[in-house]
Amino acid sequence: MRKLILLTITISFFYSTDAQLCRFEKTNGMESATYFEAIGWYKNLDKISAKVLVKEMGITDAGYPLHLVMVSNDGRFDAVQWHKQNKAVILINNGIHPGEPDGIDASMMLVRDIVTNKIKLPDNVALAFIPVYNIGGCLNRNSWSRANQNGPLEYGFRGNAQNLDLNRDFTKSDSRNAKAFAQVFHLLDPDILIDNHVSDGADYQHTMTLLTTQYDKLGAGLGDWLRENFEPQLYKGMADKKWDMVPYVSFETASPDRGMQMFFDPPRYSSGYAALFQTIGFVPETHMLKPFKDRVLSTYAFSQTVIEKVSAGAAELIRQRKKAREAVTQQRSFPFKWSVDTATFTFVNFKGYEQAYKPSDATGLNRMYYDRSKPFSKAVKFFNSFKASNFIEAPAAYIIPQGWHAVTDLLSLNNVQMQQFKRDTVIEVEVYRIDDYRSMPRPYEKHHKNSGVKVTPGMQKIRFLKGDHIIWLNQPANRYLVEMLEPTGDDSFFAWNFFDAVLQQKEGYSDYRWDDLAAEVLKNNPALKAKLEEKKKGDEKFAGNGSAQLDFIYKNSPYYEPGHNRYPVYRLIRK
Repeated sequence: MRKLILLTITISFFYSTDAQLCRFEKTNGMESATYFEAIGWYKNLDKISAKVLVKEMGITDAGYPLHLVMVSNDGRFDAVQWHKQNKAVILINNGIHPGEPDGIDASMMLVRDIVTNKIKLPDNVALAFIPVYNIGGCLNRNSWSRANQNGPLEYGFRGNAQNLDLNRDFTKSDSRNAKAFAQVFHLLDPDILIDNHVSDGADYQHTMTLLTTQYDKLGAGLGDWLRENFEPQLYKGMADKKWDMVPYVSFETASPDRGMQMFFDPPRYSSGYAALFQTIGFVPETHMLKPFKDRVLSTYAFSQTVIEKVSAGAAELIRQRKKAREAVTQQRSFPFKWSVDTATFTFVNFKGYEQAYKPSDATGLNRMYYDRSKPFSKAVKFFNSFKASNFIEAPAAYIIPQGWHAVTDLLSLNNVQMQQFKRDTVIEVEVYRIDDYRSMPRPYEKHHKNSGVKVTPGMQKIRFLKGDHIIWLNQPANRYLVEMLEPTGDDSFFAWNFFDAVLQQKEGYSDYRWDDLAAEVLKNNPALKAKLEEKKKGDEKFAGNGSAQLDFIYKNSPYYEPGHNRYPVYRLIRK
């Protein structure tokens, strides 16, 4: 009976022209939906169709819940069952930068067209949408902040309710939005993540460009399949739909004759975060100077193409991803640096405009511009292979004292399996001493990020307390764990200042008082005295600096606090 009622409502909805058109369509591609219009749209589709379910996930910084829209032909919305049914799961994220709203409107129309059977959703594909991720930014509507962009008439702002760029927040998770996203991501365990954007940069003829998870980071099987099989099908599918797509264009004024380089996506970005869990990430970047209408329609076409190609290759996608996850569970060595392989490239057909120069109407000085009366099409080198280096051997387990709960909370949020000691215990572990690092002088996304980290490893017996966490590296989250817990990682928790407290010395001394104790320390430790004399001989400046010598004695004595500059994530070495 319910199905009959829903069918009747759906037919009524289908024939009601005003009801089935969103703001984008009603304004002939000039305007984008507001946050409340988008959420209301999906809730209405939920009411009229058994294929759609709208769920509220965690709260966001703006005080509104993050919504998740699930779409499935059979009306079942259990993601665990989706995977058991061998459905390929696609998650589409919209409005991470609400000034780039193309995905918001494209996804509204796409779900509507699935409900009204204009588009057939294959039975072996399940879809999920985040209608608007950056709710605070979407509510902050204006017409000026995207100075380089051609429409819509109004749009949201890049910063969220904390003025954070959410596409830098996937691992540090300063925002409630990122924490809610992690809940969504691990609930769904998507095979494909699409994160819709609009580009900045050069002018060219293409409406759609594509940033793809760096293949080599996904491993030989899944990465090679993506590079050689699946991604070429997307380019062909878009060309068949008359949207000639090229890889993401990262240059603005440089000549394309130098070639194009694949974007390297560290874990702070959506596609880089997805790669930590062997999920293929795509970031469609429509061209900012193209009309808003064309950008939205090409975004719609891209989502449609992904659905088609995923359905055709679902079995192989699932198989390759399963192999990749099994491999990372057993992986022992992880690369921490990647560099472009300049000896390996393919060619892409890039359609651009010639650069020219003329006096500026604003400054009177010479300026560069793209001459649209001089289009060109040429084969351009595309450097899309990266070489791995700086390999780190993963330990058998990491041990994190329970006091670092900001870290362990995020690990738990990301499905990391942890155990807690049931009693106090002493274990010999590998310990990192932080020797050097640089902190950014200006804040970047709420942090003074650490880089250039240098460490010295050593073995120590450490007393751990009941409740401290031990994390075995025999799980699908291995890649995530190594990236986040090794202090030299570009996007590690140490890089994002989670452990800065250990860099500050908490106890000290007065020189006049320590001088007497220091003499006693040297008297009882001839080896330290010899070490001091050797350093004085080799360093004239040190030999004439009493305070420096006292500090040297202090830091080599039992009085010096062992936790200063000792990284508080310990490595249990494999036997």
